[in-house]
Amino acid sequence: MHYAHLAVVMPAYNEAEGIGGFIDEIRTAVAPLAERVTFVVADDRSTDGTPGSLAGRDDVQVLIQPANRGHGPTALAAYRAGLALAPDALVHVDGDGQFIGTEIAAAVRALSETGADAVHGVRRERSDAWYRQALTACVRLLIAVAVGRGIPDVNTPLRVYRPDAVRMLVGAVPSGALVPHVHFSLAEARAGLTVRYVRVRSIPRRGASATGTMWGRAARPSVPPKRLVLFAWHALVEAWRWSLRPGAPLRAVEFRTPQPEPSQRETPDR
Repeated sequence: MHYAHLAVVMPAYNEAEGIGGFIDEIRTAVAPLAERVTFVVADDRSTDGTPGSLAGRDDVQVLIQPANRGHGPTALAAYRAGLALAPDALVHVDGDGQFIGTEIAAAVRALSETGADAVHGVRRERSDAWYRQALTACVRLLIAVAVGRGIPDVNTPLRVYRPDAVRMLVGAVPSGALVPHVHFSLAEARAGLTVRYVRVRSIPRRGASATGTMWGRAARPSVPPKRLVLFAWHALVEAWRWSLRPGAPLRAVEFRTPQPEPSQRETPDR
C-alpha cells in the first residue's frame, strides 16, 4: 500500500545533536511508502536548542510544550498533533534515535501488508542499563497476568497505527499519563485490536552529550537512580488506577470499526 500521507510523531528533550540526522534517515527510508511524509516533534522545553536544530526543514513541525512534563504527556501531545493532520497512518518513535530508519519503514509496511490496526516494534539487542531492561520485564509480566496473555515489549516507543485505532487510545488515556504506551498495550488487547509485531534493533541514543534523553543523564550508573525508582512507583500506581484495578476506566475501552459515510455505502437493489 502506498500512503497518501504518513505522519511521524516524536517527543524530544535535548536531542539537538542527533534528531536532525535521525529524521533525515527516517525520511529516506519511508519516502517510497508515501506521497507525503510529515514529521511532528513535541519538544519538552529542551535547553540545548533542539527546536532550532530543526529549522529549515519544511516537512517538520516543532511544537514546544507549555512546560516540561516528561515523556508520557509529551508523547501524547505528539500523537494529538499528528492526528490533527489527518494522516493515513501514524508512526510514533522517540526523538533519541534508538531505532534504524529501514526497520521503521518495515513496521510501516507491516501495517498495510497485514491489515492490522497497529504494529509494535519489539526491541532486541537493547543497549539500556540492566535495571531498565529488568523494569520492562517486570511490567511485561504484570501485563500478561492482567490480560491473560503475553505482550512483547509492552512499553515499546516504536508503534505504527491506523488513525482510528490510535485516536481511540489517545482519547481514552489521560493527557498527563506517565506511561501511555503501557495503557495503550492493555487497551489494545482488551478492545480486540489486531496488533502485529516486528523485531527491531535497539541502538544507543544518538548524541554524545550527557544532557539528552527524556530520562535525564545519558550515563548509566550500576544501580537504578533514585529518579527512576520514584518514576517506576508513580507509574505502577497510575497503571493500577487507570488500567489494572477492577472497574478501572480503561478496562471499558471499546474499539468500533468506522462505518462508511452514507454516500459510500452500497445502495440496495430495487
